[in-house]
Amino acid sequence: MSKARILVQGIVQGVGFRPTVYRIANSLNLNGYVRNLGNIVEIIVEGNEEIINDFIENLKLNKPPISKISALKVEWLLSYEIEFNDFKILESSSKFSGSSVIPPDLATCDNCLEELLSPSDRRYEYSFTACTDCGPRFTVIKSVPYDRERTSMEEFSLCPECLAEYQNPEDRRYHAEATCCPVCGPSLFLYRDKVLNLEYPLREAVQLLDDGHILAVKGIGGTHLVASVTSDDTLLKLRKKLGRSNQPFACMSPNVETIKTFADVSNVEEKILKSRNRPIVVLNKNNNYFLSSYVSPELHNLGVMLPYSGLHHLIFKYSTEPAYIMTSANMPGEPMLTENKEIIKNLEGVADYFLLHNRRIINRCDDSVVRFRGDDMTFIRRSRGYVPEPYDFSRLNADLKVLALGPEIDVTFSLLNEGKCYVSQHIGDTTKYETFRYLQKSIEYLMDITKTDSVDAVVSDLHPLFFTTKLAHELSEMFDCEMIKVQHHHAHAASLAVDNEVEEMICITADGVGYGEDGTVWGGEILHYQGAEYERVGSLLSQKMVGGDLTTRYPIRMVMSILYDHYEYDELLDLMKRNYLSYFKYGLQEVDLVAKQLLNDFNIAQTSSTGRVLDAISAVLQICGERTYEGECAMKLESAAYNGYEKVNIPVKIKKQNGLDVLDTSKILLSVLNEKLAGERVNDIALAGQKAVSVGLAELAVKAADKVGVNVIGGSGGVFYNEAISTSVKDTVESAGYNFIQHKNSCAGDGSVSMGQAAVAALHFS
Repeated sequence: MSKARILVQGIVQGVGFRPTVYRIANSLNLNGYVRNLGNIVEIIVEGNEEIINDFIENLKLNKPPISKISALKVEWLLSYEIEFNDFKILESSSKFSGSSVIPPDLATCDNCLEELLSPSDRRYEYSFTACTDCGPRFTVIKSVPYDRERTSMEEFSLCPECLAEYQNPEDRRYHAEATCCPVCGPSLFLYRDKVLNLEYPLREAVQLLDDGHILAVKGIGGTHLVASVTSDDTLLKLRKKLGRSNQPFACMSPNVETIKTFADVSNVEEKILKSRNRPIVVLNKNNNYFLSSYVSPELHNLGVMLPYSGLHHLIFKYSTEPAYIMTSANMPGEPMLTENKEIIKNLEGVADYFLLHNRRIINRCDDSVVRFRGDDMTFIRRSRGYVPEPYDFSRLNADLKVLALGPEIDVTFSLLNEGKCYVSQHIGDTTKYETFRYLQKSIEYLMDITKTDSVDAVVSDLHPLFFTTKLAHELSEMFDCEMIKVQHHHAHAASLAVDNEVEEMICITADGVGYGEDGTVWGGEILHYQGAEYERVGSLLSQKMVGGDLTTRYPIRMVMSILYDHYEYDELLDLMKRNYLSYFKYGLQEVDLVAKQLLNDFNIAQTSSTGRVLDAISAVLQICGERTYEGECAMKLESAAYNGYEKVNIPVKIKKQNGLDVLDTSKILLSVLNEKLAGERVNDIALAGQKAVSVGLAELAVKAADKVGVNVIGGSGGVFYNEAISTSVKDTVESAGYNFIQHKNSCAGDGSVSMGQAAVAALHFS
């Protein structure tokens, strides 16, 4: 008779792993037990050695569908103090401190949905229906091991029927910690000035939505503002109340068939829409698009998701609407609202009614957002449905513990422990006090559930004034560890390299802003990435940026800055006043002021940012004159180019600047302006302008790759969310004979900068 102790790490808690072990062991007549041991699952089995080996293989092949095994260690025992007569599931213990974690929140499974919609089922129309295959995880857990008493469900005592399911290893709700029913679980209520006395609050809420009202709806990881997508009046009212005149709203639709009535859906997009993760997917509007133009003003695409909770499914059961606006009920960059009192307080005057519930949200978690470039998916925001599932960093460094804090605005943080890199949910803009506090609390939480008591290094951005940099200083002192600063675009390249398992490449890092080694604003860089080291081998031409950050909001200032050295002073003034006066907030006075600043070289920064060049092209073409949300001008340029034809050619010129190969973006902007003044179609010029920038970046990268002898070229940074630019760069690189890589399971934008910082630190210590 043989005995073995098996330790399993990965996503093995809260996914029905223990009952699966129980069933397999019983089917093979093995004795022993299984239990949660801190962050790990421990299995003791007794029986024939060959059968135990069969058990291990069976477990790997037939594990629960949403579980993931990252490590499985087998120890053959010569003796064991306990004799077994059967196989049992034991209570959890917190003695072990491995690095397995709970799974992310997952969409309602088919079995629960069937119960939800079946009039004969006791969970009929119950919004909080869940089991081991679906429902909230990350958003309800307080600590590990993942048991009900350590979740927000501890406040709801199980009724006899639910308890019987919960204690039955053969039931899919065995130790499903979110198990509940209308008798014993959370409940919905509708609020307006007071809790309304209604038998069916959800049905009343849907009627209010269809009557044109705006509702705040508390969900799994936060609160959405919900409104009609077909009523211009309702959407204009919502935009006015939020102060978001143009920012696109995400929406939710009941099924893919309905989505196809207003948007194009490819096979790969449909697959991810229907996945258990249920992210928002950015889709192109189709020719039959009939939703309000105020859903995503002046854009050719919109973000759409399918229902991922019982509450969402029931909303659509009682509505004939094709979709609803489902946008986060918080100001841009600020944390999602989770507590009922704060929801009511903060959204008073915005929402007409509040559909709330009494289950606490432990962890805020925004919706994830993805976009496809052809058949290739990239994350715009990696959050609900994916967090806290870690990345495997074991090949970089399996022993180091690192805390990386990301940039400052579109922040996530990353925690590296035992070769696993846990990237947090979307945090937001840490220049805002509440978001900064949210960052601090989230760090404490993630360190707690991963059993990380201390770290060997804290990593920050290179920028000395970022709040995250200051926090990194404080944390490095608290943990008495080294602090490492990583340049923004180096971190971008590192996240791409880890995602694609490459050690060296030429990386095009194209975005809006990143603090450069020389103290200027970078954002169009060609880097020779070599793990912990990099070399800047090319860039966009360094341009003046009059008024500093004002150019990011008013891109006409960038236009004047670029054109200044190529126009006579009076001629430039005349051009601005005659064609672009409305783009200057203070009119004639501001035009003269900007010109004098350029003349006197006063309050001028330097930038190689791709984002600023694309914004300038957008302004020159009179597509967008003011950025009211992140990326607006470049996004509207992309949408204009989407409807363009390849009728205009804009030349690309590479030259030297301070010994560096650079793309002459002045020449590109001058060509765009000349084509505009010559009367060419704006959409065609937009397409040509984008292409010139992308081809120029690609040619810089190819030139660098030729020089250093690297055969892989990558693209990272927010500009690579633009499908046309990504495709153009890819085609140019591959036609030159190089392999081109992009982000697959990480964000091209700043959401994966912390992951890249952690990777650089790991390599630094290797």
